[in-house]
Amino acid sequence: MTIKNKIYPGIAEMADAAAIFLIKLVDHLRSDDYITIALSGGTTPVYIFNHIVVNYADKIAWNKIKVFWGDERCVPPESEDSNFGMASKNLLEKIPIPAENIYRIYGENYPGFEAKRYSGVISEYVKPENGLPKFDLIMLGLGEDGHTASIFPEQIDLFKSSDICMPVMQPGTNQNRITITGGVINNAANVALFATGKSKAAIVAKMMNEGNQKYPAAMVKPVSGNLYRLFDQDAASLLPSDSQIK
Repeated sequence: MTIKNKIYPGIAEMADAAAIFLIKLVDHLRSDDYITIALSGGTTPVYIFNHIVVNYADKIAWNKIKVFWGDERCVPPESEDSNFGMASKNLLEKIPIPAENIYRIYGENYPGFEAKRYSGVISEYVKPENGLPKFDLIMLGLGEDGHTASIFPEQIDLFKSSDICMPVMQPGTNQNRITITGGVINNAANVALFATGKSKAAIVAKMMNEGNQKYPAAMVKPVSGNLYRLFDQDAASLLPSDSQIK
């Protein structure tokens, strides 16, 4: 595992880095090959997606990218809470990506059934390694409680699961969700964990304490891949002044 941490002046610079990384992933591919990426929900991706649309829509070979989701709320796609709906409105409808390259989680389905169905979809299109699908890139957000994807602190055992997807219930709200497991996250070739804003500063500081294992985000450690932890200055504001992050 290789860990690379980076602090950016703002989300625009972070989005530039994400777009350039994506371009590098697809540039070396044969014409008939593709990469697989799993998108995240949350507020930070909205800004990243919009920045990519404005500045990189015609610079990325979208036909070589198959898009999945790391998690989804159990709501219809037209719901304001839908991760697919957010990505569709802010990115997918505005770029030249073939419709057949988009594999959404059916949030309107019964959670247990959908977790099994989507596990099958992932297995069909994402090449396996170590007995689990190996995504080329998984995009993750960071909740103020330390959750990532839809793995909350109360469900941290999902990092030991051999399943691909699982139905979960969000503590507090009791909202049903579907999430990829920690095993799939840590099997990826590249994982990008994004955190922006002062509201994330406290959990970023706790997560970066290597001895702290009670937060799911701290359990993100790709077995043989790269982990990129990307912060803006506000999210990184409580890190030690002698931090190794550059």
